Amino acid sequence: MAAPRRDTRGIVGAAELFARVDFRRPEPAEPLRRHVEHYWLIDWDLPEPYVSHVVPHPAVHIVFQQFEGQAPFVEVAGIQLGLFTQKLEGRGRVCGIKFRPGSFRPFAPGHPVSDWTGKRLPLADVLPAGQGNDTAVLTPADENARVAALDAFLLGLAPAPDPEADLAMGLVDRIRTDRTIRRVGDFARAEGMTVRAMQRLFSAYVGVGPKWIILRYRIHEALERAKSTPTVDWATLAADLGYADQAHLIRDFTATVGVPPTAYAGGVHPS
Repeated sequence: MAAPRRDTRGIVGAAELFARVDFRRPEPAEPLRRHVEHYWLIDWDLPEPYVSHVVPHPAVHIVFQQFEGQAPFVEVAGIQLGLFTQKLEGRGRVCGIKFRPGSFRPFAPGHPVSDWTGKRLPLADVLPAGQGNDTAVLTPADENARVAALDAFLLGLAPAPDPEADLAMGLVDRIRTDRTIRRVGDFARAEGMTVRAMQRLFSAYVGVGPKWIILRYRIHEALERAKSTPTVDWATLAADLGYADQAHLIRDFTATVGVPPTAYAGGVHPS
């Protein structure tokens, strides 16, 4: 199995989280990698409660969860529009599947992905009838066995090929990797699409619009700079990210993360 990746993009206060929980991101089996970015496994045994925060990616997740004192359960988590907050206490375990943006629709073809945006629903409410609610994924103590169980779960779903999903995945990946993409109209024209056609595709296959994704990846980049650079030139960063001015970056960052960027760079995190 490939070594877990340590990409912290989107995690608020990643160092504090990793100091408290055992967090890994193993890769799925090779046939699943066109649909799944990675799995994420978390185990914790905490002497006192801890609240984690994440600025979510434009991705759908299937999440197998076990919290102390509760029966295990499985959810489909659509794209969360605001800051995602989770209180962890006692002992627990989570096994998550992070789908590539645009790749979830073939697994649940009966609905546009925007139907799940902002929602956390029981697995049985989203996947076709008969796909099950198998919390046995949480049982193995061995990480490799958990990954194998996740692989088996997904391989059993066998989604049909969908060229529109492939198109959506490619478009989102270009937004993620090309910082020159700043306006939806320009991007749509460059891709030979109308803005309306691109918006319909994103609603059906991604769950949010292309403008939202452009802005979200800007905030992820600002978070990374704030964590990795001792002194951030916010005016220069705003220009690099395509903002009209520094004030717009500060406003978007504060609205998304919950604290201003200068405070976050100084170690202040949302409560």
